[in-house]
Amino acid sequence: MQFYKAMRAGMVCALLSAGLVSAQQPAQSSDPNARGEVTKEALKAAAAAAAAKGGGTAATSSTSGSSEATVPGVTEAPKLSDPKDTNNPFSISVNEVIVPVTVTDDKGRFVSDLDKSDFQIFEQNKLQNIRFFTRERNQPVVIGFLLDMSSGSRIHWENFQNAAIELVQNLLTGDPKYAGYLIDYGQDAEVAVNTTTDPELMVEKIRHLKPGGGSALYDAIFLACTNRKLVHGEPIEPRRVIVIVGDGHDNASKHSLAQVLELASRNQVTIYCISTQAFGFTNESDANLVKLATETGGRVVYPLGDVYKDTDGYLSHPSDDGNYALTVGVGAYRSAVDGRMYRAVADIAGEVTLQYIIRYVSNNPTEKAYRNVKVVVDLGNVKVRARKGYYATSIGNEGGSP
Repeated sequence: MQFYKAMRAGMVCALLSAGLVSAQQPAQSSDPNARGEVTKEALKAAAAAAAAKGGGTAATSSTSGSSEATVPGVTEAPKLSDPKDTNNPFSISVNEVIVPVTVTDDKGRFVSDLDKSDFQIFEQNKLQNIRFFTRERNQPVVIGFLLDMSSGSRIHWENFQNAAIELVQNLLTGDPKYAGYLIDYGQDAEVAVNTTTDPELMVEKIRHLKPGGGSALYDAIFLACTNRKLVHGEPIEPRRVIVIVGDGHDNASKHSLAQVLELASRNQVTIYCISTQAFGFTNESDANLVKLATETGGRVVYPLGDVYKDTDGYLSHPSDDGNYALTVGVGAYRSAVDGRMYRAVADIAGEVTLQYIIRYVSNNPTEKAYRNVKVVVDLGNVKVRARKGYYATSIGNEGGSP
């Protein structure tokens, strides 16, 4: 317990230095690189230096992303509404398209000082006019925490349980701009804690969860999109985010991956994933997490991917201990696992809190229901994450099926 308290203190310090959480007396470094960020001018200088060294011109890289259309909401403090209230359905309109965008350099640092003029957005390869742009930090958001309670989570459950608690406590700060809900899924999926601004309700629930049984991941995503209390103003202010803590496996859902991926896209949800895949195991279901994240503009982090590679406390030899494919040691092993867990929490917190928000009204006359969207940043050596497209048709969900 003392070890986790020490790790929590270190995590809070890391998030404070990154500007991801606030303090009563913030004392942040004026150097962006010390905060896990990099400036536009620094990237330009690096690109120019690389071009001069190579005798050529600086290269520009970009990644496509997308969004979905919606009617702008009221931007007052969150007011919870019942999902069955027909005056506040999950409703998508073709009037305006919103695109949350994350920009990082080749080292994974956030590029957070870009301007509207640095972005171009294309729909069906046609340039669009950006009507709204902001890079304001800590914008209103509703975050769904989806926890895998299947038998496959048992091996490292204590680590992921603590990581989930840290994530909740660092993203839900008590500020009414931030709300969240908790869904756990095993053989069935259930809304364990409905939408709230109080993190302790979720923390207390997570502390008492015990994994076991099947995995209904897709049903959990369906519940997140259809059967919870809404915050007034969704999905513009606040925007919608889901964080999945699991391995992507599903053997119990009534819904399919294609169904919930379309539902998430229609409802303006960005999905992030913390993979629970353990080192030494092959996980064919990882492709499910990757698809859910990349299609909606999120990402997957792998805290246990190569955590033991250079760790003396890890013994790489066969074992007959239950489901363990490899045997673990002590000391450096435990430290490495926890360090990677909390780094994963910081990565996801950074993604959620340091996004650019772009809005435009489509000038594309196409009658296609699904429209491809690409975001381009004319700056060398950057990666742009955003949704790959949106559905132009209007829908309305009243706490039930899409």
